[in-house]
Amino acid sequence: MRFYHLHLQQDLLGGWTLVRESGQQGKRGQVTKTYYESRDEAEAALTKFRDAQTRRGYRIVFREGEQAADNN
Repeated sequence: MRFYHLHLQQDLLGGWTLVRESGQQGKRGQVTKTYYESRDEAEAALTKFRDAQTRRGYRIVFREGEQAADNN
């Protein structure tokens, strides 16, 4: 089973990093980090990548640390 993980990290200088990790469960994944000046830019990029992956058949399992409502 494949996975795709997206999350945002704020740095100490006020910038944001979008971290994307993908791969097969139980194996080492590939990690890509992209820096953004503002949270708005980082959130827009996260949304873009999330939407692209859902179009490819991935489903959202966790959102903001809580289980997504559609998995009950």
